[in-house]
Amino acid sequence: MKRIIPRTLLTPAVVAVSVISVIPLLITLYYAFVRYSMLDPSGHPFHGLDNFHFFFTDAAFLPALQNTFTLLFSVMLITVVLGAALGLLINEAFPGRAIVRVLLISPFLVMPAVNALMWKNMLLNPIYGLFAQISIFFGATPIDWLSAHPLVSIIMMVSWQWLPFACLIFMTALQSMDREQLEAARMDGANYLQQLRYLYIPHLGRAVSVVLMIEMIFLLSVFAEIFTTTGGGPGFDTTTITFMIYQQALLSYDVGAASAGALFAVLIANIAAFFLMRVIGKNLSK
Repeated sequence: MKRIIPRTLLTPAVVAVSVISVIPLLITLYYAFVRYSMLDPSGHPFHGLDNFHFFFTDAAFLPALQNTFTLLFSVMLITVVLGAALGLLINEAFPGRAIVRVLLISPFLVMPAVNALMWKNMLLNPIYGLFAQISIFFGATPIDWLSAHPLVSIIMMVSWQWLPFACLIFMTALQSMDREQLEAARMDGANYLQQLRYLYIPHLGRAVSVVLMIEMIFLLSVFAEIFTTTGGGPGFDTTTITFMIYQQALLSYDVGAASAGALFAVLIANIAAFFLMRVIGKNLSK
């Protein structure tokens, strides 16, 4: 009886997890091995590994894979470096610090599609955008960012939205530092660079690991910014694995190939999460 009651109490959680994650994964696994086109949904004959072969041999696959990792690692690098810098900058007390913190965190609350529209129309527009007006002010020729540097534009959009998250984690981590240790280092004559190297950066190790793990999981599914601004182009310049899955499913109506791509994306996410969990485990054990 003592064992039955705890298991009964866990039943709603197990059912919820199954409905939300396990059942859709099994359906995706089924579709990945059958021929399922929305143009002819009458039958689902077994298709073997043909869906995987079709997805992996698509002309967009290698550029999409490269763009996915370029976007992923670029955004993580930018958010970690700038997030740590901003966290250190506002760690010390100054007038209006509470307002500055709210302003720094607010971009994370903006929806991805709204974020993309704001960057596309207010900042990157080559005629009336903020960047164009700054270029004209200094006598330079405005750049059409979304045409000339599409992937860089997407990286800037996504980095701007995820920077507050990294900054928030680092601010929280810095608040837990031993103030007596910092004061002792200052009294011993340690300058700021020495404090940064031997105190601040080691202390932020765990926070960096957490930021990298969470960002890697979510950044692999970036879609709204690409769909709203570049549509995966020009060519394959901003096509990612996630956007390629969307193209296969809703533009080519090939659910089987899209499901094969989705399983590949899940595999990438799990491998990345596994290695990052090992890194976090090592940091937490120190």
